[in-house]
Amino acid sequence: MLSYGPLWKTMKNRKITTYTLIYKLGFSANTITSLRRNKSITLYTVERLCKILDCTPNDIVEILPDEDEAGNG
Repeated sequence: MLSYGPLWKTMKNRKITTYTLIYKLGFSANTITSLRRNKSITLYTVERLCKILDCTPNDIVEILPDEDEAGNG
């Protein structure tokens, strides 16, 4: 399961808002919705976010075990 929890922390630390992403940097509202719902996004979007936030993909997304796998490890 994907989690964009690190993204929101990185954005807060860099003082970048979703408003800025949408209205000043050209991200679509659908992309922001996907991020909020922990849905898949393209690597191109990850790359853009990394460049804007001056960070690595680990500062944007983390991969968590699926709920059905969490108790089986």
